[in-house]
Amino acid sequence: MTVFDELFYTIFIFYKNRYKQKASSIAIVYITLLQATLLLLLGVFFTGFFRQMNMVAMSATKAWFLFVMVMVFIYFKNWMQYTGKKRMMINAKMIKKKSKRHNIHILWLLPIVVLGLTYILFQAS
Repeated sequence: MTVFDELFYTIFIFYKNRYKQKASSIAIVYITLLQATLLLLLGVFFTGFFRQMNMVAMSATKAWFLFVMVMVFIYFKNWMQYTGKKRMMINAKMIKKKSKRHNIHILWLLPIVVLGLTYILFQAS
């Protein structure tokens, strides 16, 4: 199991008690948002790196278009992955594993922190 699977399960279980119908959708949106912010951080890092190397890989418009297309792909990948057998397998593994639960507020702050790091890295480059 990956870290994203464990985070998905933590978010899913937290919201399953409150919103039975929407728990899966909320967890999928959270995982997609987290992956989007991490991808954005990676993109800003490589943009700064390529600027320092005086390389022109692609224009900013093309980069944003590519980012949006990759995010749509990631959302549908997560939707396909976490709505079927995979979620049942994660549920079975996590029940057996008895892993510690993460604080839900810290989990929701994680994408915000990554966005802050992205902004700092963008300003530095």
